[in-house]
Amino acid sequence: MHTGKIKKLVRDRGFGFIDATDGREIFFHQSSLVEADFKNLSEDQPVEFEVEKSPKGPRAINIRIAQPAQPAQPDQPAQPAQPTE
Repeated sequence: MHTGKIKKLVRDRGFGFIDATDGREIFFHQSSLVEADFKNLSEDQPVEFEVEKSPKGPRAINIRIAQPAQPAQPDQPAQPAQPTE
């Protein structure tokens, strides 16, 4: 699975381009979206995807909106024992 961000959307034609984290610019068509609506995509939105070869070059498929990473929880200091009466 590759990751990147939406670089450009051509809404009236139903396609766009992804800036992959490996530096490539990858074409995608709205039919390659999984559990996402093309109308709700925005530029700079992080995505995960697979790449397939096409006659015109690499194409992103199985595109999903990337879930933001959960921040690491700091270790909680031990609570002092409460005296019992």
